[in-house]
Amino acid sequence: MNALATAATSSSPAADQLADLARVLPATERLPVLFLGHGSPMNAIEDNPWRRSWQALGQELRSRGTQPHLILCVSAHWLTLGWQLTAMSNPRTIHDFGGFPQALFDQQYPAPGSPEMSRAISAAVRQPDSGDALGLDAGDWGLDHGAWSVLKPMFPEADIPVIQLGMDYRRPAAEHFDIGRQLAQLRERGVLIVGSGNIVHNLRAMRRDAADNQAYDWAIEFDQTMADHIAQGRLEALHAFQQLGAVAQMAHPSWEHYLPLLYAAGAADAGEEPRSFNQGFQGASISMRSVMWG
Repeated sequence: MNALATAATSSSPAADQLADLARVLPATERLPVLFLGHGSPMNAIEDNPWRRSWQALGQELRSRGTQPHLILCVSAHWLTLGWQLTAMSNPRTIHDFGGFPQALFDQQYPAPGSPEMSRAISAAVRQPDSGDALGLDAGDWGLDHGAWSVLKPMFPEADIPVIQLGMDYRRPAAEHFDIGRQLAQLRERGVLIVGSGNIVHNLRAMRRDAADNQAYDWAIEFDQTMADHIAQGRLEALHAFQQLGAVAQMAHPSWEHYLPLLYAAGAADAGEEPRSFNQGFQGASISMRSVMWG
């Protein structure tokens, strides 16, 4: 009888995982979730409308009076086998590009990591294909330019811990959206979720002489279709983007820059009013459209 009673009242593994998450990341006011079109790495150092909007966004978030305990960034530039979280105390600044001025390679973003927070999130989020916990990377990666190029203008003090989530590119788009759904719980635990990619991204078709308001017809069509889904709260429609056929193929010859949108949209509620900003294009084939929910 006593043994049965003990078994019945002991906490389940799922309850233990949630308790650990609550201990490491206590409840807070609900934070917004962001998708940022990051475009060229040069946006991190050039005085242009994109960078100025990120600076203003950081000031706005600070003015709300709720300091994030953690930033969880999903960057287009970290593709992994299985989903992984950075889990080092001091993630390095990665300069994952070539052919740019030395001033860009000199950039550093010394934000701390948090192995403890990484472990707690890993245990609380399941990989859709296997049901396993998220993997932990204790030293191989760091913060790539998809993360630091937008976070440095937003939070130049680099005083908020940052964890990156690596995406398993092999998996279907719906599973990336599902991970976002699971991440939604973190918004009420002081975590600012940031997806960093581009709604349209085709470097092969890029025209450096194009103005910021110029773009190919297919780029405008794809960008506007996704913007309409977002505005109308049809968030699950976003992971069916390949149904647009040739337009989707032109917008994304490969879709690693689109996937971060699915994490941000998954962490949003369909009833939350989105705020779209940075509407425009770089090089006629990179949409800079960004969205904030909450």
